[in-house]
Amino acid sequence: MLKINDQKSPLGEVFGFPIKNDGPKAQRYRKQKLCPFNNKVPNCTKDKANNPLGVCSVWHNGVSVITCPTRFREDWLIIEKAAEFAFGSQATWTSISEIKLVDRNGQSAGNIDFVLVQYNEKGQLVNFASLEVQGVYISGNLRNPFEEYIKNPSKDFEWPTGYNYPKPDYLSSSRKRLIPQSFIKEGFFNHGKENKP
Repeated sequence: MLKINDQKSPLGEVFGFPIKNDGPKAQRYRKQKLCPFNNKVPNCTKDKANNPLGVCSVWHNGVSVITCPTRFREDWLIIEKAAEFAFGSQATWTSISEIKLVDRNGQSAGNIDFVLVQYNEKGQLVNFASLEVQGVYISGNLRNPFEEYIKNPSKDFEWPTGYNYPKPDYLSSSRKRLIPQSFIKEGFFNHGKENKP
């Protein structure tokens, strides 16, 4: 987390760059609505593919807070650190993204964001771990300041505080989304263990 105390806007990063960055690369990413963080496609797809809400992070109480799960994919550090946590630093591993879960009736039960797979020198699977990635939800209206900024990107962009000012909603992000998802997906793994011969 980056601490800066002079922010007068909720917008942290837009299409991958801090709003104070008005260099040619940042301008190009904003113009083309690109994502530099290993999205499935070159463009940002947050909220809507044709009109994405290209806010990667917001400022709250002087701290930069990630709001887009794709933002965590920068340089694939999240996967590397998760694999090191799960398997140790000497393990050989790979990862697979967006693995579909299917219940016993063949119905979709959601996706696992990433499955990390450890293998030995013969290429045999020896272990695996799953990883769920969650950006922080926002209360208030983030699209209004975003669209106002995009009309005329300026490093001095300001947005007045007050009613509907966007801010992180940590409780909804964890209690309403991440924790229930984790319990459901954990049930699939435990069911598989119980039915092992």
